[in-house]
Amino acid sequence: MALKDYPHTPDGRYFVASGKLWRCSDPRLTPEGRKALTAKLMAARRKVKEVQHNEAQLKRARRAVNAAKEALGERGPVWWDDCAPDETMKAPSESSYADWWASLSDEERVKGYANPRG
Repeated sequence: MALKDYPHTPDGRYFVASGKLWRCSDPRLTPEGRKALTAKLMAARRKVKEVQHNEAQLKRARRAVNAAKEALGERGPVWWDDCAPDETMKAPSESSYADWWASLSDEERVKGYANPRG
């Protein structure tokens, strides 16, 4: 399922996958910037798979994944400025988005339980 197919909160901060809220990339990134950072993220993820046998290399690869995720705005300090807390990894029904989640059709909520990694 493509990222666009998962339910997205009305404010664009999160999408729901595996039954949890996941922070979206910072919408202020340019398309070119987002593409470059996504390429770095994917390369770092490939490296994680490649170096499973080497703990030092694995730690470096995982740090690279985290750095790319932070640069995308998906981790680290939130990219919004209204003082709303980060609700990443919360179940939408147990978050400030509970009313929005309840208003979705059963079909839309089912999409939010799909696993983005397979």
